[in-house]
Amino acid sequence: MRALPAAPTPHDTRFAMILILLRYVKPIEDVEAHTAAHRAYMEKLLGEGKLIFSGPREPRVGGVILTTLDSEVEATKLIVDDPYFENGVAEYDMVRFNPNRHDPRFAAFMPQAAAT
Repeated sequence: MRALPAAPTPHDTRFAMILILLRYVKPIEDVEAHTAAHRAYMEKLLGEGKLIFSGPREPRVGGVILTTLDSEVEATKLIVDDPYFENGVAEYDMVRFNPNRHDPRFAAFMPQAAAT
């Protein structure tokens, strides 16, 4: 059975972001069979403004996705539609965090209150 992220928990209402860590659970050959579809899905999400970045981990044991989402429910929806998840080649961990410091180059992703 594919592992779903943990159920959302109550949290404060400060600005938050969600980092998603993928870990491959199948041989890399199985992963590569779904990589084109996964990357197309990431491009779609990027175009919808739901991602800041995504890419493979080094060494290639999974991937990293930084979303513009602040809801675990929304992030779970994003995960279950990922071809890697649909084909059981990756497991996902969500890290919801409240960014309170950032490089000025990231200001476009921060609400005005968090950017000060």
